[in-house]
Amino acid sequence: MTDIREAVQAAYSAAAEDPRGTHPFPTGRSFAQSIGYTAEALEGIPEECIDAFAGVSNISMTAAIALGAVVLDLGCGSGVDSLIAARRAGPSGRVVGVDFSAAMITRASAGLAKCGIRNVTFQQADAENLPLGDASVDIALANGIFNLNPGRQSIFRELARVVRPRGTVYAAELILAQALPPAEQTTANWFA
Repeated sequence: MTDIREAVQAAYSAAAEDPRGTHPFPTGRSFAQSIGYTAEALEGIPEECIDAFAGVSNISMTAAIALGAVVLDLGCGSGVDSLIAARRAGPSGRVVGVDFSAAMITRASAGLAKCGIRNVTFQQADAENLPLGDASVDIALANGIFNLNPGRQSIFRELARVVRPRGTVYAAELILAQALPPAEQTTANWFA
């Protein structure tokens, strides 16, 4: 379990430090657009954030985020979903982006400093131990984190703790119908 967690953290930290390098998953603007992020949604999002984007869905665009909502972006990575959610929640709303990779939090924070959005904070923390109060969140977004963390039960317990009654969790995941062909598998590929 620790080996998987360390491999995932190393891979995502490497993507934050060198997003145009070779990674076991796609990153960047063209990838984000290929899964449904529109040019309009990405407009004004700093390149620091977009370059290291590595989600699996355009969840921040499809979730029902009301003005004034408190949003948790769990596994926020480089901050793309957090910044889009912050715009949708408006100035009276608030977004907390949480990620276990210090390098991703650094990248997201650098992008945030450039874009002028003021209702977002980024925090480094584990999904199994969130730095949020009980029933403090209206909406939680989880863009591709459950397959990457063997501690899913603990994550679900934490989401149940921090999301308010009648709150909503939007989760997106990749599901493989069969094992990847050997040519597509690597030692760093935890999807194999």
